[in-house]
Amino acid sequence: MLIMMLLKSLVTLCILAAVAFAVPAQEKRIHHHADLSDHVHTDDHGFQYDHEAFLGKEEAKTFDQLTPDESKDRLAKIVDRIDIDKNGYVNHAELHYWIKHRQRRYIEENVNKNWNDYDQNQDGKIAWEEYKNTTYGYYLDEEFDDVEDKATYKSMLRRDERRFKTADRDSDGIATREEFTAFLHPEEFDYMKELVVQETVEDIDKNGDGKINLNEYIGDMYTPENGESEPEWIQTERKHFAEFRDANKDGYLNGDEVAEWILPREVDHADNEAKHLIHDTDTDKDGHLSLSELLDKIDYIKTSTITDYGGMRLDDHDEL
Repeated sequence: MLIMMLLKSLVTLCILAAVAFAVPAQEKRIHHHADLSDHVHTDDHGFQYDHEAFLGKEEAKTFDQLTPDESKDRLAKIVDRIDIDKNGYVNHAELHYWIKHRQRRYIEENVNKNWNDYDQNQDGKIAWEEYKNTTYGYYLDEEFDDVEDKATYKSMLRRDERRFKTADRDSDGIATREEFTAFLHPEEFDYMKELVVQETVEDIDKNGDGKINLNEYIGDMYTPENGESEPEWIQTERKHFAEFRDANKDGYLNGDEVAEWILPREVDHADNEAKHLIHDTDTDKDGHLSLSELLDKIDYIKTSTITDYGGMRLDDHDEL
């Protein structure tokens, strides 16, 4: 049980460690947002991309099986939930928020899976002491004396505490669900991204000088076997380090350069999809969507991303 908790507590590290050592760095370290759909985004190939962006990948699989009346009833419920201000219309901001929310569904499911393990007193919050005792409690009593690599466990505890305190925006020592989400998935929150960079540098920086040289960069992704010639992709990574990663050409990656590497500025696909859906569905061109407009385009919406990303369940207990 403890080992499981330790793995849960270091989600980012575990994801990175799970990747085979021979995987190129750009696949191992870079944080990308989840795709809205696996399909090509072009109306020439049908509307399956829009279908999955509006409905969500899992919901999209079942929506086509509904009768026309069931489809309309389901869509009406979805629109009501997208309409945050309850004025009867869906505007761009509401639609953008909804698609982003659906995009993050996998994160919510991970938080939900972990929540009850740590919320020991069932008060709807997780205190640092609850998290620490659940994750490290047994070994804390022994001060990690029973652990072979005592220094590593102490380092893990310090790292968890720093991340928890950073996620705890009001510094009350207690994580709300939003703060706990930031703790488990810091790359998804702007105010946590500096910490993501710091943790990455600490992982790769073996000589402790606070920056990453070429050998450390390569060593993070590849360990040669005796007599093994260097694979071609490593030579490519050496060029990437010199030509792109090391922007100021000083031979090292500093914090800003690491941020450019692992947290690239990406196109906001959710924003583009929201604009696309409004443009194609807004019959009277007033800039927002009514339920009647959406129902008029129900065949198009059934092939879009609003309905649920990653398995929305439209029942009374499903919350945004």
